[in-house]
Amino acid sequence: MTANLVSLTDPTSPAAEAYRRLRVNLASAGRDVQHHTLLIAAAGTGEDKASVVANLAVTFARAGKRVILVDCDLRHPAQHTLFGLANEVGVTSVCERGAAGIPLQATEVVGLRVLTSGPAVPVPSDLIASPAMAELMERLCSEADIVLFDAPPVMLATDAVELATLVDGVLLTVSAGHTKRDDAQRAKDMLSKAGARLVGAVLVNVPVNLAQSKYLSTS
Repeated sequence: MTANLVSLTDPTSPAAEAYRRLRVNLASAGRDVQHHTLLIAAAGTGEDKASVVANLAVTFARAGKRVILVDCDLRHPAQHTLFGLANEVGVTSVCERGAAGIPLQATEVVGLRVLTSGPAVPVPSDLIASPAMAELMERLCSEADIVLFDAPPVMLATDAVELATLVDGVLLTVSAGHTKRDDAQRAKDMLSKAGARLVGAVLVNVPVNLAQSKYLSTS
């Protein structure tokens, strides 16, 4: 378990509260269209989207939802590190190597299970675009209230766009002071052209508001 999981390590912090607010906003946005499957992808490099996915998964589980977090960033997987899990089997094991069952791993958060990336594959984009991936996603939906997918940056690989066509909604992460406006716009355009439903954007690496931190503290 790492310090990046503030929803667990520092649940009264402004950052943890921001993730709870994001959960509420997503639930409100899903009143008209169900968000059973949600893809979280970065617009560009250098954005800590893996932590966003992980913390969001924790907050949904803490609200009583059955949650599955799937690490589909097959190039630079991070969820197994964040949650302190093994990564000998995972997405690639099911899609490429014909694993019979889905190797979901429990976490210390009740209701939250993780499907790690699994062993590296030569061409991640081909596996993501395969019928086996679509079948895996369908199987996962039957086992949870919400399935969250961690994906590579939109601008760097086709993986995120491929996955975006298979989920109910896409959440784009943008890094304050790092992501260029043009890159964010291009990422949005690429998702739109693919027919993805963009449900919103998350601004990460925002400086902590000291006044808010004092208000949220219980000490």
